Amino acid sequence: MGASMLDHLKANNRAWAERMVSADADFFRRLERQQKPEYLWIGCSDSRVPANEIVGLDPGELFVHRNVANLAPPQDANYLSVLQFALDVLQVKHVMVVGHYGCGGVSAAVDGKRRGLVDYWLHPIREVYHEHRDVLDAIPTWRARLDGLCELNVIRQVRNVVSDVLVQEAWARGQDLRVHGWVYSLANGLVKDLDVTISRPEEIGRLS
Repeated sequence: MGASMLDHLKANNRAWAERMVSADADFFRRLERQQKPEYLWIGCSDSRVPANEIVGLDPGELFVHRNVANLAPPQDANYLSVLQFALDVLQVKHVMVVGHYGCGGVSAAVDGKRRGLVDYWLHPIREVYHEHRDVLDAIPTWRARLDGLCELNVIRQVRNVVSDVLVQEAWARGQDLRVHGWVYSLANGLVKDLDVTISRPEEIGRLS
């Protein structure tokens, strides 16, 4: 069964490549020549949240980093390498931290169950929960509480991004850069802008 499933994926790939060339004969040759996206997407690994498709961008137009629960941990070399490449080499103009409602990682961070290694990864979300516990516990339903925590997690990750020395240095050298916080809804496919966009160091206080 595994082999036939992979054959199906390879067939899908061939059909996709043919569609792209049919619509634009130079598409892949152009992609080979350069990568110049204006956007970095920091999102969740959830298979229901396909970054390019959500915002209607083709390959080559969106630089993407995804992990469980869309974290931007200041000690994570993987995330930091992506951020540095996006800022220093690609010189993206927008960084979008994108969470989503119904996030399994956010739920797993606070449901009290033990899962092993991922518990350590999700610890920053538990910190956000405890910091805002009074507000979150006042929300009447568990699902709505998790939605609120999804939003608070995005805001915290935006704060991590804009506080990083890589972003601070980009602003110091006059780079045009904005960092945004969004939440995607699985229910209707729409993005909610949390209105926490930061475009210079002086605005970081808005996130505290």
